[in-house]
Amino acid sequence: MSAEVSNKAYEAIEIAKKTGKIKKGINEATKAIERNVAKLVVVAEDVSPAEVIMHLEPLCKEKGIPFVKVPSKEELGAASGLRVPTSSVVIIKEGDSKDIIASLSNEKPREKSRTTKEK
Repeated sequence: MSAEVSNKAYEAIEIAKKTGKIKKGINEATKAIERNVAKLVVVAEDVSPAEVIMHLEPLCKEKGIPFVKVPSKEELGAASGLRVPTSSVVIIKEGDSKDIIASLSNEKPREKSRTTKEK
């Protein structure tokens, strides 16, 4: 991911934390995606072992939910208001971050079309 996309994702999380609703962690992210309440899923790339987060991207593609990878779980934790790192954050209610989420989901339209053509 580019630095611009990462910064937009961090900004969307910070805004949604104040004006909307977010969930933190792999289990909360998985539940939100499966229940179709997730508006944006942000996952850290430096998670170890990587198998912990591997299921999230295909799940998001299947449900048509925007998915963004960011480089650092420390920064992701800080953006979500935690003092500890977190591997994933899900925005449940956008609040004022609706425009940022829309711009993030518009940057990857080819992935959604590729998924529908395969079926």
